[in-house]
Amino acid sequence: QVQLVESGGGLAQPGGSLSISCAASGTFFTIYAMGWYRQAPGKQRELVATIATGARTNYADSVKGRCTISRDNAKNTVFLQMNSLKPEDTAVYYCNADRVYDYSGSYYTYWGQGTQVTVSS
Repeated sequence: QVQLVESGGGLAQPGGSLSISCAASGTFFTIYAMGWYRQAPGKQRELVATIATGARTNYADSVKGRCTISRDNAKNTVFLQMNSLKPEDTAVYYCNADRVYDYSGSYYTYWGQGTQVTVSS
């Protein structure tokens, strides 16, 4: 079993910055990709950014140029730096670990509990 523990988030003013992080713990062989998704009230969960093996990144168009995703493979931790925040960035941000391989070769997807990001003046 794998646990994803998120930290960071909170309240920021429009134009401000926030950083959130997520650490994976448990017993596993490797994680192919980690990333962030978000869900605003009344909306579906959507991709924010992902980072896969080899540091290949993927960003939603809505956050390109404003957010940077990075990963510490040694610590199985993913970071999201968010700049130039907008009120529409307000959402619960969920950490995702995709294709988490165990030692038998099976893989699974895991989600964190979510962390609230609120952008408001």
